[in-house]
Amino acid sequence: MEETPGLSDQYRKASPWPLFIALGVPISELGLVFNVFPVAVGGLLLFCGCIAGILQEAGYVAKPWGPLAVMATLLFVFGGGVLYGNTLVGVDLTLRAYALLTSGGILLAAFIAGKLFVPKRGLAG
Repeated sequence: MEETPGLSDQYRKASPWPLFIALGVPISELGLVFNVFPVAVGGLLLFCGCIAGILQEAGYVAKPWGPLAVMATLLFVFGGGVLYGNTLVGVDLTLRAYALLTSGGILLAAFIAGKLFVPKRGLAG
């Protein structure tokens, strides 16, 4: 008799990424609502980092650096758009724009550091 009936090695284990993806945006929004800039940036970094991680785990990408660069670009574009639109609309979205731009900058730095300092697997290993 098996100790764990119905389970075998052919089934994948549960992934932790969806929980953190679901928490990333609300944490960022809480940081914006309560005017805590590091929490807003941290929530966006959690969201984008987990998306890159889940893409690598699912086998869509070999390394997470490419998706991080794409998300950094999207955050820069969206943050710049919010900052520009802030002058056109009467609502002050400056903190949100700076959180997006800062998160994009940190993700861009992570992309550069990952490309430069993470060793590539060679033919030997």
